[in-house]
Amino acid sequence: MSSKRTTFHWGTYDVVTERNDVVAALPYSDDPDPSPIGDNLVGSLQNKLRIRTPMIRESYLKLRNYSGSGRGREPFVPVSWEYAEKLVAEELSRVRRCYGNEAIFGGSYGWGSAGRFHHAQGQLHRFLNLIGGCTRSVNTYSFAAAEVILPHVVGHESSFISQPTNWPSLINKSELFVAFGGLPLKNSQVTSGGLSRHLQKKYMYEALQSGIEFINVSPIRSDIADGLESEWLGLTPNTDVAFMLGLGFTIVSEDLQDSLFLQKYCIGFDKVKDYLFGHSDGIEKTAEWASSICGVSADTIVKLARKMTDKRTILSASWSLTRQDHGEQSYWMLITLAALLGQIGLPGGGFAFGYAAENKVGVSGSSLRLSRLPQGINPISSFIPVARISDMLLNPNTGFSYNGKEYSYPDVKLVYWAGGNPFHHHQDLRRLDSAWQRPQTIICNEIYWTSTAKRCDIVLPVTSPLERNDIGGSPAESSVLAMKQVCPPVEEARSDYDIFSGIAERLGMRDRFTEGLDELGWLKRLYKETKDFLEDAGEKIPSFDEFWSAGELHHRVTSKSYLALKKFRDSPSSFRLSTPSGKIELFSHKISGFNYPNCPGQAVWLEPIEWLGSKKSKSFPLHLISNQPKDRLHSQLDFGPLSSSGKIKEREKISLHPDDAIERSLKQGDIVRVFNDRGALLAGVEISTAVRPRVVHMATGAWWDPSPGGAEESLCKHGNVNAITKDHGTSDLAQGPTALSCLVEVELYEGSSLDVTAHEPPEILQS
Repeated sequence: MSSKRTTFHWGTYDVVTERNDVVAALPYSDDPDPSPIGDNLVGSLQNKLRIRTPMIRESYLKLRNYSGSGRGREPFVPVSWEYAEKLVAEELSRVRRCYGNEAIFGGSYGWGSAGRFHHAQGQLHRFLNLIGGCTRSVNTYSFAAAEVILPHVVGHESSFISQPTNWPSLINKSELFVAFGGLPLKNSQVTSGGLSRHLQKKYMYEALQSGIEFINVSPIRSDIADGLESEWLGLTPNTDVAFMLGLGFTIVSEDLQDSLFLQKYCIGFDKVKDYLFGHSDGIEKTAEWASSICGVSADTIVKLARKMTDKRTILSASWSLTRQDHGEQSYWMLITLAALLGQIGLPGGGFAFGYAAENKVGVSGSSLRLSRLPQGINPISSFIPVARISDMLLNPNTGFSYNGKEYSYPDVKLVYWAGGNPFHHHQDLRRLDSAWQRPQTIICNEIYWTSTAKRCDIVLPVTSPLERNDIGGSPAESSVLAMKQVCPPVEEARSDYDIFSGIAERLGMRDRFTEGLDELGWLKRLYKETKDFLEDAGEKIPSFDEFWSAGELHHRVTSKSYLALKKFRDSPSSFRLSTPSGKIELFSHKISGFNYPNCPGQAVWLEPIEWLGSKKSKSFPLHLISNQPKDRLHSQLDFGPLSSSGKIKEREKISLHPDDAIERSLKQGDIVRVFNDRGALLAGVEISTAVRPRVVHMATGAWWDPSPGGAEESLCKHGNVNAITKDHGTSDLAQGPTALSCLVEVELYEGSSLDVTAHEPPEILQS
C-alpha cells in the first residue's frame, strides 16, 4: 500500500491505494470538520463503470447514423485512439465547413477536477476557441437569476454572491441573523478549487456564542444546524417575497424605516412605498395579506419586523432561493428590506447571499488569484442562458429574451461535452432526452459511464483527478494545494489535455494548443504566474520545487475582516455603485424599460407557476424541494460507498411529514412513486418532522435511470429528482433554472419489480 496527499472540491485527503485502487481516504489532519464525502473515493479507480478505451455508439460507427434515436439505447464498440481522434477531427471539420462554428455547442458545465490546469471546461473552451469558437452558455445553475439581477440593483463592485460580509465581521457585531433558505451546513462541505480546512461550522458556533440569534425561514427545519438553537419559521415554499413584503409593510406603516439611509444611498423608495400600501395595484401588503400566502402568522411577521429594526440585523438568503419561479425577486426584495433597516455597510448588518453554500463563502476576505489555463477568445457571439439547453436543441432559430435584449437559438449540429453531467444538472430529463436526439453528433470526455456518457455517439475515456498532477487553491483559506498523481491511468484513459492535444495535432494546431508545454511545464507556468501575483503584493513565495515537495503553500490572509459595501456607506459619492444612479436601485428604470411582465421595475410578489396556492395543487398536493445532497457533490461518485449507504433499497430518499405519510398509508422504508404531469420516479420513504406538512424533500444527484419501454418510459427507477422538475426560466430577465421546487403526488409503488441499473455500464460489443 502507498499513500499520497491530494485535494478535491470537498477536502484534502491522504489517499491510500493498493493495486492501483483506493482503499482509504484519510482526512487532512489540520481540517477541523472534514467531510465524509472522501469515502466515495474507495474503489473508484477500478470500478466497473470506468470507461477504459474510446467507444463509439454502434450505428454511429457502422452507418455514420446522425439520427440520435439510438442514444441511450444502443451498445458501444471500442476503437483505437488513432481512429477516435481521426473521427472527432473529421466531424469537427465537417460541421465547421457545412454549418459554421456556431453549430458547435461547447457544453462543459460541472465541477470536474479541483485542479486549475486539468479543468475540463477550460480545456474544452481553449481547444474550441482555437479552431474558430463555439456557441457557449452563460451564468450558472447555482444562481443564474442573481448573476443577472444584482448588477442592476447593487452594481458590479463586489462579488455579492460569493463574497458577502465575512463571519469575523459579524461575530460580536450582529445581534440577529435572519436566514431565508437557512444555513445548510451540508453544502459547506465543498468549495470550487479544493480546500483543506472546513471552517463554516466553527464560525457558525462562534457566532452563536457571541450572542447572535438565528432565525431559519425555510420549509425545511434541517436547513440550519440544530446546535444553532434557531427559531424555525416554516413558510410555504416559493413565498419568501410575500413574507418579506409583510415585514416591509410593517416597518414602513409604523414609520420604523431609516429614511436618511433611503434618501442618501437608494433610489426608488417612493415606488416601494406605493406598492406596499397598494397604491399601484390596490392590495396592501399587510402582515395579514402575507400570512395568507406564506403560512406564517401575521403576529409572527409583525414581531419579527419590529425585532429587526431594534437589533443589528443581517439578512441572508441562500443561493437556492434564485432557483424558483421569479427567482430574481427574492434577492431584490431582500436588498429592499435591508435598505429599509438602513444597516447596509455597517458591521454586523446589511444583506448577504450564500452563507454555507460553499465553505469559502463568508470565511475570509482573501483576494488570492490562482492562475489557470488561458482559454483564449471565442470569436462566436452566439450563446444561451445555461439552463436553456433543451429549448436550444428543440427550437433552433427561435427567439428568446435575456437581460433586456432579444436573441435567437442557434441550430446546433454537434455537442462536445467535457466535465459535467447534464442528465443530472438539467430539469425535466424526459424533455432533455428528446432534445438530445436532435444534434447530428454528440461527443463527451468522461471518466465513468454516467447517464450522459451512455447517451453520446463518441465517448473518450478521461483520467480521474487521482491519475494526474495539478494545482488547486482555496481563496477562503489563502492556500495553494499540490494535487499529486496517486495512481497511473486506468488502461487507455487520457487527460483532457492529452485528448485535445491529439485532436489538435490532426487539425494542424497542436503547437498552438500546447504552446510546447507538457503537464509539468504548464503547472510550473501557472505556479509562477500565481507566485508573481503574490510577490507583487509583498509576499515571499517558495520556488515550485519547494512548493511541490511541501504539498501546500500558505500566504497571509489579505483581510481577516471584510465588510461588504463599507466604502460605499462611508462615501457614496467617492465610491458610487455601477448602477445607473450610482446608488442601490430599489426601483430600476432600466429593468422597467424592458417591459417584462414577469420581472417589473421593482421587487414584487408574482405568483409561481407551481405552489401550494395554485389550482394545480389540487391534482399534485405536495410541494417537492430538491437541493444538494450531503453524501456526494452533485452527482459525482454517486456509486460510491457513502452515497450508496444513504439510499433506501438502492433508491434516493424522499422525506415526508408524518401527517402526509399517514394520509397515504406509507411507512418508513416503503418504495413510492413520486409523480406529476412531467414524469415519475421511485424513491424510498423517510418520515421526518424536519419538513413542514405538504412539503417533501429529495436530494439531487442520483444518476438518471429511466425504465425502458411501455407505459413506464418516463419512470426513473433510481430517484433522479430532475425527472419531474420543470424546465422553465425564472423570467425573461435571467432565464435561470427553476428546479428547486415543483408540485408532486406520492403513492405507494405497486408496479412490477424494477432493478436499478443506473450504476451498470452499457452493453459493449467486440470491435
